Amino acid sequence: MTQSTWGLSLPVLLLAVGCAAGGPAAPAAPEAPKPILPGPPWQTRASIADGYEAAVPAAAPVVIRNATLMLATGKTIARGTIILERGKIVAVAEGELPAPANATVIDGTGKFVTPGLIDDHSHMGVYPTLGAQAHEDGNEMTDPVTAHVETADAFWPQDPGLERAVAGGVTSAQILPGSGNLIGGRAITIKLRPEQGARAMHVVGALDGLKMACGENPKRVYGAERRSAPMTRMGNVALQRAAFLRAKKLQAQWARWHDDESRRIESDSKKRTAWEAKRDDRARRDAYCRERGEPEPCETWRKQWKDAPLEDAPADKGQPPPDRDPGLETLVGALEGRVLVHIHCYRADDMLAMMALADEVGFKIRSFHHALEAYKIRDALTSKQISISTWADWWGFKMEAYDGIPENAALMHEAGGRPIIHSDSEEGIQRLNQEAGKAMASGRAAGVSVTEEDAIRWVTVNPAWALGIDHRVGTLEAGKDADVVLWSKNPFSVYAVAERVWIDGVPTFERGKPRWSDVEIDPSLKLQPRKDGTRSFFLAPGGAE
Repeated sequence: MTQSTWGLSLPVLLLAVGCAAGGPAAPAAPEAPKPILPGPPWQTRASIADGYEAAVPAAAPVVIRNATLMLATGKTIARGTIILERGKIVAVAEGELPAPANATVIDGTGKFVTPGLIDDHSHMGVYPTLGAQAHEDGNEMTDPVTAHVETADAFWPQDPGLERAVAGGVTSAQILPGSGNLIGGRAITIKLRPEQGARAMHVVGALDGLKMACGENPKRVYGAERRSAPMTRMGNVALQRAAFLRAKKLQAQWARWHDDESRRIESDSKKRTAWEAKRDDRARRDAYCRERGEPEPCETWRKQWKDAPLEDAPADKGQPPPDRDPGLETLVGALEGRVLVHIHCYRADDMLAMMALADEVGFKIRSFHHALEAYKIRDALTSKQISISTWADWWGFKMEAYDGIPENAALMHEAGGRPIIHSDSEEGIQRLNQEAGKAMASGRAAGVSVTEEDAIRWVTVNPAWALGIDHRVGTLEAGKDADVVLWSKNPFSVYAVAERVWIDGVPTFERGKPRWSDVEIDPSLKLQPRKDGTRSFFLAPGGAE
């Protein structure tokens, strides 16, 4: 093909259209990719236990008929049927329902069924039964602020108190650090089924809790006993404020780094896209010239390439992220609502101080624990949707407990609040149903209208809400986890016992059947007093006598 003939061919038209200087048409430049950066560490998982949960073992379906079903929704079915299958509640109805194939069918005549009870304040596993100094892992009292510690790291899954709690109808619990520190660390919410550790027992999707404390305990531990801060309630709040302000600084550092890196990556992507387009264009022109025998303007191009060689690809490594700080990251999680804040607090003025601090630095309080003076400020608590996790009638055991009254939970309920009956006790957790019954009776005696449908919520769906798991547990409704208790009679009776307990549909306790734990108190031994006035126990395997 001669030059004149070639000049009239279709490629010449393509050259004229595709490139002002001649040569092959370049494709449209691709758009630079949008920068993708991982979130900060506290946003990567809902809980430090995520991904470690044990698989729920398969179990045969269960049908309970003719029982009184206390749904904890505000309704009770006098004679109904509930069906558990594949770890879930699949049906709840009045009258009888057909049983699935291979189901265990239980006649519940004269008996009651409730959701599994939930204790949002337990130290099982970190202060296990029975007390021994070697097992005291609930209070890291080396600094008043220890937001970096986690009960999941200290939980002892062989605590015999776990089975005793299940025998009392409890199926889930929040395992909290103690209250010796202003900020005690992370709590984990678990199902009380026997597993190898707390992470395996974790309620899937449950957020971690943050344990804080106000009032007497921290200022006694540090001020009175060590002559160090905090020594006063002023010091309590000041140190908590300072901790959260440090956390906000870390949060701001991450935000700045994220913005700077996003801009850098976007700019770098654009530069690389432009560089790749330039490289690819030269490669196309070079191939064109070689294939066509170096026609014009190939000589001009090659001179330009020699005078301005292609630079190296852009490679800006950017800046490293801020240093990790697990304690501050936990507090930032609380600021962002990713960690639920639970505060040990007795007096009304202390609770108001904590509410003011929360407003000041930007976190929400999920529940005040113990909260013996909540009745004094029940309007303020209710308006901010803060629950109280309290006892039925504990009071007077220290100065800040002197204004406790047994009508506390009922008055919170009357005000439209969300009362919860907790245990804070390896012994009290075995009878949460009776504790709720006592709180209900105290309210009624004071003229407060409280129904059994109300009171059952104090140990089921209300604590489920406080732990952020009410979408999974806390009521008898189709689709909820099959955490269910069959009671011998009305659970508010002092004579009622849990006959059977299912967790995720798996039989976990049956009265009269062999127990998981082989640890019992040896009845032949006496409690030995310690120097601090407490008593030690001898743990005997298998109930040895």
